[in-house]
Amino acid sequence: MQGIRSSARRRTAVGAAALGVITVLAACSGGDGEGGDGGGGGGGGSSSCTNSIPNPDAEQVSVWAWYPAFEQVVDQFNETNEDVQICWTNAGQGADEYTAFSTAIEAGSGAPDVIMLEAEVLSTFTIRDALVDLSEYGVSDRADEFTEGAWSDVSSGDAVYAVPVDGGPMGMLFRQDIFDEFGVEAPTTWEEFATAAQELKDAGYEGYITNFPINGNAFIHALMAQKGWSPFTYDAAAPTDIGIDVATPEAEEVLTYWNDLIEADLVSTDEAFTADYNTSLVDGTYAVYLAAAWGPGYLQGLSDADAEATWRAAPIPQWEGEDPTQINWGGSTFAVTEQSDNPELAAQVAQEIFGTEEAWEIGIEEAALFPLWRPVLESDDFTNREYEFFDGQQIQADVFLDAAAGYEGFTFAPFQTYVYDQQTQVLQSLVEGQAAPAEVLQTFEDSLVTYANQQGFTVAE
Repeated sequence: MQGIRSSARRRTAVGAAALGVITVLAACSGGDGEGGDGGGGGGGGSSSCTNSIPNPDAEQVSVWAWYPAFEQVVDQFNETNEDVQICWTNAGQGADEYTAFSTAIEAGSGAPDVIMLEAEVLSTFTIRDALVDLSEYGVSDRADEFTEGAWSDVSSGDAVYAVPVDGGPMGMLFRQDIFDEFGVEAPTTWEEFATAAQELKDAGYEGYITNFPINGNAFIHALMAQKGWSPFTYDAAAPTDIGIDVATPEAEEVLTYWNDLIEADLVSTDEAFTADYNTSLVDGTYAVYLAAAWGPGYLQGLSDADAEATWRAAPIPQWEGEDPTQINWGGSTFAVTEQSDNPELAAQVAQEIFGTEEAWEIGIEEAALFPLWRPVLESDDFTNREYEFFDGQQIQADVFLDAAAGYEGFTFAPFQTYVYDQQTQVLQSLVEGQAAPAEVLQTFEDSLVTYANQQGFTVAE
């Protein structure tokens, strides 16, 4: 790895601070697997695998992951590979897994060979020298097999720290029946979105056009990124150098737009991913769900969904007069940990777990994942797939394929969880009317600069 590097002691201290406040929200859910022994590497912390091993004489690679229906994917892999077997455990979802991984990093043992990580937290672990640069094992040669944005999110310079799996290109899911009932056209621009919100209210609709959750984390980031907001400059080759530029005119314009809708009582500010929020998504409280590509599966999984509702998918609204800009919310990867005894074999497994059409059939059908691997992403079966929940609409062809192709990537901070915590706090002050958008953003930036300096980063503003 080239570039400016600080001492190992300073780098470790900065990384540990970044992990100390980790509370990442996981979009996907998995089973309640117990620990597993990796056999071929880091381990995983227990003496047995969650899954059965059909070929116990083969070398084993331990994997931590929480994907829905992942045990089926593991079984499919093990049944079709004689030389290597996956020993899988669900070490927890999101923050729980990351905390367990952090503990293993501090202890110097107990991490798996391969770990599922959301793309937004990769730099949180690269700064601690916890992940293997997979370019050493030929992964860089596969860049063209994945979308541009997905590859950007897992790489830094010439280094590649994970294999992309699923993504969250964004679109707009909306209640066609509500728009029809009140005689309002579905919007295509944000200007039309605000107009439609007022027209729905004026026509007697008692709900909100959508929700703007102050705990929206990456969702809020994505909305501002569509305007060109790029709050962080960071390169894993210079791990303690960071650029922070949060309070930009673009961010202020986006935040002002949403604050105006909030003050007009046209959008709600309910906390996301609560029981009440889930109910509001499907009971007509919201006419629009601004969603990632995993959103349709999330909607369908809500047991109290209104069977009479008519859902449609459309592209995410754009800013009028500007070139279309696609955005992303979420997405997961497989990385190889530095504790693996056989990183070459682990890298092979990281690439091949979701490296077949058979595995992706499970991922799509059972787990509602959005593939970033082009052979499946661009296949006729996925492109032309009709969704009964959307009355047969081909939502991938109509919305999410273009969104994935247009997404160019986003740079997250190596202390992203702290960023989200501060973002939630300042947005709370906004919705309570305690501060204007410009003041909110400056407070946000100041808090991040102060924190970064305290943790030993060299900050460029």
